[in-house]
Amino acid sequence: MRLDKMVKATVNALEDIKGRDIVVLDVRRMTALFDTVIIASGDSTRQNKALANNVQEKLKALGATVHGVEGMDSGEWVLVDLGAIVVHTMQPAIRQFYNLEELWGSAVAPRQRRAAAPPRS
Repeated sequence: MRLDKMVKATVNALEDIKGRDIVVLDVRRMTALFDTVIIASGDSTRQNKALANNVQEKLKALGATVHGVEGMDSGEWVLVDLGAIVVHTMQPAIRQFYNLEELWGSAVAPRQRRAAAPPRS
């Protein structure tokens, strides 16, 4: 499966479950292990688990391989390894503390940034 199609399907899967502040980073110049890091925030552990599950289901349906999943027990930070793409779903406090955007984004420009979802009423 082409990388751009996988990225789009992953972002769509995150948006389906109301993932917030979705950021897609091209990290090919930083590592040979994977090409893209996608980071999204969920408001609760339950939502983070649902985000990760939806990514897995949608990508498997398209023929992609899920190589591993970490963090489903706690749900505060869930990592989904899709090979060329690594997806992080995190609670906002965890995301702010680890600041992966700065870590992975410091040497590269973001491939795509999604605006934050409007506040819920």
